[in-house]
This record gives sequence, structure tokens and C-alpha cells, in this order.
Amino acid sequence: MNFFHFIGQNHAQVLELTLEHLWLVGWSTFFAIVIGLPLGIAIARHPASSKPVLTVANIIQTIPSLALFGFLLPVPWLGDRADRLAILALTLYALLPVIRNTYTGIRGVDPAVVEAGRGMGLTDSQLLFQVQLPLALSVILSGVRVAIVISVGLATIAAAIGAGGLGEFIFRGLAMVNNQLILAGAIPAALLALVADFSVGWLERRLQPR
Repeated sequence: MNFFHFIGQNHAQVLELTLEHLWLVGWSTFFAIVIGLPLGIAIARHPASSKPVLTVANIIQTIPSLALFGFLLPVPWLGDRADRLAILALTLYALLPVIRNTYTGIRGVDPAVVEAGRGMGLTDSQLLFQVQLPLALSVILSGVRVAIVISVGLATIAAAIGAGGLGEFIFRGLAMVNNQLILAGAIPAALLALVADFSVGWLERRLQPR
């Protein structure tokens, strides 16, 4: 049985697991943006706090994914639902690129432009929302793009704790030594990552200051 024959026979299950995968990636990216964007803004406005925040985010990135899932399993409420645990773990992994690119984007705005805004009487919040964030948006989106690609790849490992997603095919295929099953999980996951990378990259280029 070749790969395409397998997909044709199991298209309903492939679609179901793909939607589960998107669910995990979507929520984890959303939470990473909700947490990471304000953190990036905060450390950009108070650079002295940037080193500890970025260091913690970097340390999280170095923890092996299966180990992180294992650390979180005993946590009350989280360990009861595998999808909650997976979303939290994926959110933690996605934080670094969002925080770092938000910080870099805002700090990279030309100081002359900021001073011109101050000269026009803009308050700090007006400067942030009307000058700095619009000019830094393409850099921030670059971080979001990296976060999505990371989440798509790591979400396959979430199947190891029963969180679903395309990783179920991969783990089942490894257990059965079945290449069709492995490819049924790996190829759609790779396609999701490529589509997300291309789509957010296109948006990033469109919003780049000219």
C-alpha cells in the first residue's frame, strides 16, 4: 500500500488529526502572542529587565520537549487533560521568538523618528501604538512566523501524552514499523509548517515599512 492509497482510504482520520494539530498550534500561538507581545514591549521600554526575561525564555527552549511534558504532567488541572498540557508546553516554546522579535523590533525603530514624535507632543502610549509598533510590525511578525513553525513541529510530539494531532500517525507508524503511517503524519505536518511560513512571510513583507 503506497502513501497516497493510504491517505485515500483514511482521509477522514487524516483530516480529524490535522484539525486537532491546528487546534493545538492555534491556541498555543495565540497564548504566546498574548503573553510574549506585552513582555517584549515591557523589556523594550525597560532594557535593564531584558536579560533575565530573555534568559528564562532561552532556558525553556533548551528543555527537551518530552521532558517538559513529563515535568508538567503532575500539575493539577493540567495533567487531567492532555490537550491543556500540550498547549501550555507549546506556548512556552513559542514565547522566545515572539518576545525577542518584539523587543528587537521596537528597539530597532530609528531614535530620530521617536524624537520627532515626542516633539509633536505624543505621549508614551501614543508613541508606542502610533509609531513604534507599526514600524516594528514586520519584525514582530517574523517572530510569530518562527513561533508557528516551532509549534507545528513540536505538536507532533504531543501525541506521546495523548493530546492527539498528526503525531499519532508518526508514533503508531514507529511502533508498527509502518512507513505509510509515519509519512501520513510527517508530510501533512511539514505542509502545515510550509503553508504557515509562506502565509505569515507574505504578510510580513506586505507590512514592512517602505
